[in-house]
Amino acid sequence: MKIAAAYIRVSDERQDEYSPDSQIRLIHDFAKKNGFTVPQEYIFFDDGISAKTAKKRTQFNQMIALAKEKEAPFEAILVWKFSRFARNQEESIVYKNILRKKGIQVISISEPIIDSPFGELIERIIEWMDEYYLINLSTEVKRGMMEKLSRGEAMCPPAFGYDIVDKKYIPNDEAVHVREIFNDFNSGVTMRQIAMKCAAKGLKTHRGNPLEARTIRYILNNPVYIGKIRWSTDGRASSLRDYSNPNTVIVDGIHEPIISAEIWEKTQSKMKELQKMYGRYQRAEQPVEWMLKGLMRCDCGATLTFLSTKCPSIQCYEYTKGKGKCSTSHSLSLAKANKLVIAALESCVDNMNFNILPRKKPKSGIDYNKLVQREQIKLERAKEAYLSGIDTKEEYKANKDRITKAIRDIEKERNKETAETVNLTEYSDKVRQVLKTVKDPTASELMKNKALRSILSHITYQKPQNNLALFFYA
Repeated sequence: MKIAAAYIRVSDERQDEYSPDSQIRLIHDFAKKNGFTVPQEYIFFDDGISAKTAKKRTQFNQMIALAKEKEAPFEAILVWKFSRFARNQEESIVYKNILRKKGIQVISISEPIIDSPFGELIERIIEWMDEYYLINLSTEVKRGMMEKLSRGEAMCPPAFGYDIVDKKYIPNDEAVHVREIFNDFNSGVTMRQIAMKCAAKGLKTHRGNPLEARTIRYILNNPVYIGKIRWSTDGRASSLRDYSNPNTVIVDGIHEPIISAEIWEKTQSKMKELQKMYGRYQRAEQPVEWMLKGLMRCDCGATLTFLSTKCPSIQCYEYTKGKGKCSTSHSLSLAKANKLVIAALESCVDNMNFNILPRKKPKSGIDYNKLVQREQIKLERAKEAYLSGIDTKEEYKANKDRITKAIRDIEKERNKETAETVNLTEYSDKVRQVLKTVKDPTASELMKNKALRSILSHITYQKPQNNLALFFYA
């Protein structure tokens, strides 16, 4: 008797498919009639997972891994329908070819295929129909959602401050807290402080979680509170937190707004101001009392953000995420960072040497910043080639030296063009005034931060060389 594996999959796509128990019972019946035995350890089951891709199907991948072993433990894989194996025809062909080379058949117990070239054609047609079902289902779902959107109906579970009744958002007892959140933010209270205030009141999201700073940010960016419905046409929920996503559509809703359009506009204006001031990676809810907030960058390009430690310090944002984009720690205490920046500013003034970036496009029409960015991308690719083993250490060093020289040459040309329109004596006086504010013990950290922003674009910290590169504004 031949040994076979059984693959069971139940998705959320449709309601007319058999339950897991029913599928395995039918498979056992088929196996008994056709000379197969299906041991319990070779029954693989993925629950509630789409077959559009195999990436998230852990049991499926485990079954394929066993089949690829030197001595495959089974001779066939039994499924209720080919759609249980895959709904993506390309993936289906790839995996079936892998299995075929190991002498393993994929058999649909409800879709018998004759053993001939014509049978293979029928199997391909079935696979195509399964994939088409998914494509068509996606289209129909999107069409239905766009229809709801055109009517201004509720598109998703209610936001904090609303309940949902008859496809319509209705303000609930939480609405008063929503108004308070917007008023506090516009009064200068940080998102972190607002979150702490909500926590003290015992407020929870509809999922039972505390209102964190990121929740407050989402609330402040959610147009549902002014009677709008926001929907991402790409169907991704994560896109709704990407507030500049071009796939996002906002229409008038049929529900009652919680806040006025005037408060909303004031909030959005303040949010844009924070974004402009603190950059993409800098969290506005971090302590305002920080002289270098949003100005310090790692040499990978990411901002150095605040770390809540006993000794206040900063670290590269990409390094703290741990996703491999930056592999070098750039941890630096705030006290040391402040001293380094002040010393660097004094050195620039003494030597009349300023790396000045034009706020506007240079007269020549050359976008030097873009040219530098292109070279930096080349440098990153050279590094990736070395880490991937494509280039040797010597080749990487040669590429790095060549690209670094190109960056220096571009910056030299940019500075030369900028210097022609900037009076360095007057500019030195301006920097001295900023230094006076920065070194004033009575000035607040916020005041110092604004003073530095009046002259500095950013500061790049190169930890290995313990070096700072200051980039000034004209």
